[in-house]
Amino acid sequence: MSEILTVDQMYAADRWAIARGTSGITLMEAAGKACADAIKDRFERCQVAVLCGPGNNGGDGFVIARLLRQAGWGVSIFLMGEREALRGDADHVAHRWNGPVYSLTPDSIDNAELIVDALFGAGLSKDLEGAPKALADAATERGTPVMSVDVPSGIDGDTGGVRGAAFRAALTVTFFRKKPAHLLLPGRHHCGEIIVADIGIDEGALSELDILVMENDPSFWQADFPLLDEGGHKYSRGHAVSVSGGASATGAARLGARAALRIGAGLVTVASPPSALQVNAMHLTAIMLQRFEGAEGLTDLLDDKRKNAVLIGPGNGVGAETRENVQAALTSGAATVLDADALTSFEEIPRDLFVTIENYFAGPVVLTPHEGEFKRLFPDLDGSKLERASAAAKIAHAVIVLKGPDTVIASPDGRAVINSNAGPELGTAGSGDVLAGMITGLLAQGMPAFQAAAASVWLHSEAGRRLGRGLIAEDLPEQLPTLLQELSA
Repeated sequence: MSEILTVDQMYAADRWAIARGTSGITLMEAAGKACADAIKDRFERCQVAVLCGPGNNGGDGFVIARLLRQAGWGVSIFLMGEREALRGDADHVAHRWNGPVYSLTPDSIDNAELIVDALFGAGLSKDLEGAPKALADAATERGTPVMSVDVPSGIDGDTGGVRGAAFRAALTVTFFRKKPAHLLLPGRHHCGEIIVADIGIDEGALSELDILVMENDPSFWQADFPLLDEGGHKYSRGHAVSVSGGASATGAARLGARAALRIGAGLVTVASPPSALQVNAMHLTAIMLQRFEGAEGLTDLLDDKRKNAVLIGPGNGVGAETRENVQAALTSGAATVLDADALTSFEEIPRDLFVTIENYFAGPVVLTPHEGEFKRLFPDLDGSKLERASAAAKIAHAVIVLKGPDTVIASPDGRAVINSNAGPELGTAGSGDVLAGMITGLLAQGMPAFQAAAASVWLHSEAGRRLGRGLIAEDLPEQLPTLLQELSA
């Protein structure tokens, strides 16, 4: 699995390794070698400016400079602060460099063909300013390629936020495990290619850390993914319901329904108000259609306990009627996915939604807001996307899928995954409806909610990546059979 470590957890992993006999200098030499090797693999030999900070990140820079010069590269070191101020392992490796050390100034990169950013790394605690800020801005303006050590300087390692200014790297080499900044925007866009290097920290360090965050990939959820049972049948694979809006707003529910069917639900029904029956009937074949009228009618429809997962929100309209339908779904016992209008309908009274989930619902609930919908439900939450999604999951007593290019899926128990395989192609009408339907389809098959949400986000992103530019939402469910076949191979 792809664990994500906070900055403090990475420091703890370093200390764990050192306490068990691996010296800090050994780790620093290994880190510097990993960076130097990556540079030699990806860049032509050239003139390199190595920008070194006053701490261990700068120590890595001294190792990189020494190894590149030994390989015949032209290397100049520019140090922030006085050479005599270096301490500990950084001071030790600096003594192994027998070339000149220049002071870091705004013109340090004037003659560079490649910049090694070894200034601050993930542990930056304040905004970039002075010469480092000027150099970051100049490197971006000139387009000089940058290789960053650990995390591009100026990026907050835990949040991915820009602290004043930041280097925009072509290559970032980090160590042992990725940090949140490698996945969360805007940090991810500043990292370029990311290499996770083995520097000799044993995997046993992970057992000493309370790791709650993972990078989303199949290794996280595949063991829980529904398998096809040779003795199974449509009723054993769950029955998903997608609630339609009125006659002029039916497409979103059908997109969700088709996604639920494509991802493996045995049966799927579009629950339609009377005004939309005819238009829905004209567009449905394998998907069933059932009339309902009002919250009481939806309650009656969901009294059939074979209907074990329901999607409410896409195209449903904002207001009291949708709120009442949500209440009916939540009290039915069916796994419930709330998207779009189902979320916005509670903008003025979000607490009512959360109390209902907490007090009246024993099954899984998944909320799938984009940033605008999230702010309507959780206006007081601040912090990084990861922090906000995690806090919201605890408040709502539900799995939160905070959508975007760096979608975060958070569970009420504190676990979270960050998705990293989405492309810009998914920014099209109906894409979110398909995602909500996929989650509903997996819930109908009995997949745990957190894993169902993570799997759906990854598959949705992968489908978009493969389809590429020009995709429309209707294309996404049709990509699922190929992806599911590959997963089961």
